[in-house]
Amino acid sequence: MEREFNDQELVRRQKAEDLRAKGIDPFGQAFERTANSKSIKDEFGNLSKEEIAEKDVEVKVAGRIMSKRRMGKMCFMHIQDKDGQIQLVINKAEVGEEAYELVKASDVGDIIGIIGKVYRTNPSEVNPQGELSVYASQYIHLSKALRPLPEKFHGLTDVEERYRRRYVDLIMNEESKRIAFLRPRIIRAIQNNLDSQGLVEVETPVLNPILGGANARPFTTHHNALNKEFYLRIATELYLKRLIVGGMEGVYEIGRLFRNEGMDLKHNPEFTTVEAYVAYSDLEGMMKLCENLFEDVATKVLGTTDIVTGDHTISLKAPFKRINMTDAVNEKTGRDFRNISLEEAEAVAKEHGIELQKHEHDLGHIINDLFEELCEEDMTGPVFVYGHPIEISPLAKKDPEDPRFTLRFELYINGTEYANAFTELNDPIDQYERFENQLKAKELGDSEASEMDIDYVEALEYGMPPTGGIGIGIDRLVMLLAGTDSIREVLLFPTMKPRGED
Repeated sequence: MEREFNDQELVRRQKAEDLRAKGIDPFGQAFERTANSKSIKDEFGNLSKEEIAEKDVEVKVAGRIMSKRRMGKMCFMHIQDKDGQIQLVINKAEVGEEAYELVKASDVGDIIGIIGKVYRTNPSEVNPQGELSVYASQYIHLSKALRPLPEKFHGLTDVEERYRRRYVDLIMNEESKRIAFLRPRIIRAIQNNLDSQGLVEVETPVLNPILGGANARPFTTHHNALNKEFYLRIATELYLKRLIVGGMEGVYEIGRLFRNEGMDLKHNPEFTTVEAYVAYSDLEGMMKLCENLFEDVATKVLGTTDIVTGDHTISLKAPFKRINMTDAVNEKTGRDFRNISLEEAEAVAKEHGIELQKHEHDLGHIINDLFEELCEEDMTGPVFVYGHPIEISPLAKKDPEDPRFTLRFELYINGTEYANAFTELNDPIDQYERFENQLKAKELGDSEASEMDIDYVEALEYGMPPTGGIGIGIDRLVMLLAGTDSIREVLLFPTMKPRGED
């Protein structure tokens, strides 16, 4: 395909050829740095011009040219590295005529290396202290930018283009860069928290021969050697619980999941969760683990448990509020869903505009649908919503006080689910029956129902200790701590529609 270039791109390509003609590789070689913008500011930021001069420190810095202002035989630039920007002062008399020609020919966006001494410019009205800088003795071209950066005052303002061209977004947008570096710190804090409790981080297969672990539509792929269809995993649950059977006692996995569903501010087809399972624990243990994790991660990453979200502040300090799902529905509808006929429940659903799917004509699905329609957005939280009906919880243990419900909770914050946890079902006979019920739901048109995983049932037949398990959405946790309401802001490369279909 023949490409067309605009005038600026043509000029930059010619400059690349001019560099080659001078024996300089336009795309450079390695450059060993001894300092960066942050280390210079940390060490010299509070020193005067005279104190800096007395220290007489030479540094090697590198980065992308973000601004350039030439005044005759002097040039002032700002270069940007991962931590910020630092000014360069380049004097033709110091670097030499040949190097200064390279300075003159350089473009904003080019990547350069500088060897020079830390320096503070003379005071001015704009900067009464003078600007902390590097006074260059050597100028080294490292990489030519063949495309110009967006206009500096407006940056990359098209939101869709920001996500498509994240590489440009990270150059131009400090907020995007902040979130990009915040996310790994959050994940590391999660790992440290779970490690400190004796849990072991593991890896399980992404390609699954059987659909299970959650109710969701999968992506499918074909394995040629086995001539068999596989699913990209929708959950890590069933493999992790096999490890509990195997005696590992406490395990967790941070991994990508894939669900062939819609995209919006809170959903992306591939996303990241952490799932943890602890032998000899239960739902109460998972509540404590969850409270501790959220409080600990917020404290370590942000230095506070008070999170500003929307127009209010929430506290992630334990303990969190607890609400029974059926009680919440009862309060909204004025009916008692523990003592109601199926026909009456269906009528209540119809009153509230809920159209039941073919597989949803049971009390459990109706309670869940009513909760999502009437109650979910009121769960400001953080709040544990517990007591889910058995029909929507095929992997959770029955509530011994009322077997129509399960020992399960979801954590809600601002009407959004952040975590899902069970006292795990470890009865293989009950589990087999639940899988059979899921197959019946699939026959009735539930495309998200699980399949029969007979190997998992056999694993339970060897004996799984009483166990608590939890799954937490990492993308949503990052959104909460980063203060953004879009999942695309916390994914470096979110799934996008083709251009022209936005």
